[in-house]
Amino acid sequence: MDTEKKGIGKGELIALIVSSCIGTGIFGITSDVSAAAAPGPALLAWVFAGLGFLMLVLCLNNLSEKRPDLEAGIFSYAGAGFGPMGEFISGWSYWLSAWLGNIAFATMLMASLGTFFPVFKGGQNVPSIIVAIIFCWLLTILVNNGVETASFVNMIGTICKVLPLIIFIIIMIVSFKSGMFTADFWGRVANNASKGTTTGSTWSQMKGTLMTLIWVFIGVESASVMGHRAKSRKDAQAATLISYGLLVLAYVLISILPYGVLTRAQLAGMGQPAIGHVLQMTVGNWGSILINVGLIISTIVSWLSWTMLPAETTMLVADDKAMPKLWGDTNAKNAPTASLMITGVLQTIFLFSLLFTQKAYEFAYSLCAAAILFSYLFVGLYQMKYSKENGEWGQFTIGLLSAAFMFACMFLAGWQEVLLVSISFIPGFYIYYLACKENNHKMTTAEKWVMTLILVLSVVAIWLVANGTIAIS
Repeated sequence: MDTEKKGIGKGELIALIVSSCIGTGIFGITSDVSAAAAPGPALLAWVFAGLGFLMLVLCLNNLSEKRPDLEAGIFSYAGAGFGPMGEFISGWSYWLSAWLGNIAFATMLMASLGTFFPVFKGGQNVPSIIVAIIFCWLLTILVNNGVETASFVNMIGTICKVLPLIIFIIIMIVSFKSGMFTADFWGRVANNASKGTTTGSTWSQMKGTLMTLIWVFIGVESASVMGHRAKSRKDAQAATLISYGLLVLAYVLISILPYGVLTRAQLAGMGQPAIGHVLQMTVGNWGSILINVGLIISTIVSWLSWTMLPAETTMLVADDKAMPKLWGDTNAKNAPTASLMITGVLQTIFLFSLLFTQKAYEFAYSLCAAAILFSYLFVGLYQMKYSKENGEWGQFTIGLLSAAFMFACMFLAGWQEVLLVSISFIPGFYIYYLACKENNHKMTTAEKWVMTLILVLSVVAIWLVANGTIAIS
């Protein structure tokens, strides 16, 4: 096969990963992190999350090298290690996470446009929903006309949206005051100046930041998902490591430097996009305008990336016969048309729910982060299994650390959201049943037990929602 023909190169893959991760979250991370943690605990939280996601990246690169035959990446790893049911759970969770992320993007995009056009103010009214649906289908049509073409557009857009963030970092470095940064480094001083922020133990502050940190890291695996379209596996591996390093550097600087420019209470009380308000207080209105323009570009380009990823997911899982073949059908340009259309319709329907949900952005990204933890967990588990079978104990340890990190995130940061994600498997398992029937696969006893357990969790989740224990508004 001619891998040079219409393959995605290293630069485009780096742009894809960076764009997938740098979406709306980085523009609000300053207030989200400062509300939960002081500088010291926030830095420790970054170390914890950074090491956890580094283990995931190392697992992905190792498995990509050792099992190049598994073209569906993280979904095939789940399938190779735990059968068709494992691949379906991983793929379904990833697909759900990706298009829920698009709902979060839609909400933030329309709220940002509301800065310039009052008719969209708040991002959750009828005009906002109509324009968001139009964006949804324009991006769907673009990806349907060829994934490689869309990735080139994505690379150009990524350059445009990163520039405001670089300017923000430079201004923060110039304005940084060490005395302000160290004034309450561990967040143990509770007074009027700390209103709106969390004080207490270092651990409780770290835990409060986890869901935000998971949200901004989602997308770091996209080179693995798109690896079969890369010019080479080496390009995909290098792109993943380079992107990871760039992302960690950007996230830490943007979330930590403002502690030395404004008080923690000021940062925590910022509206969104938080870094726009930080620049407004630091350099004037032009700073806010710059960031809002950057956010609009960022959201559109990230939405493009995440239009590619959910459709690619279901296509790859269907190719491995863990979903009905309809989800894997492609057009003349090798784009998964059926999957794109199904996902587009579901996004359109879900966008109307914004009329009835008070905090659509936070709810969507929390579910998005919780859902993808399942896919990430399978990567670590398969790394452990494969490494044990081949006597690679160093790699086994990396897989163990990655899996342990994902379990910790599920229980520490998002157990309510994890339970809500289980509800999606009620229709999901029917789709899996259709795939089994289509491919003459008889479900094993273990698969039936797993299905029963997840469905029991979904019933528990519905009950907790009904009695108000879990709030979805």
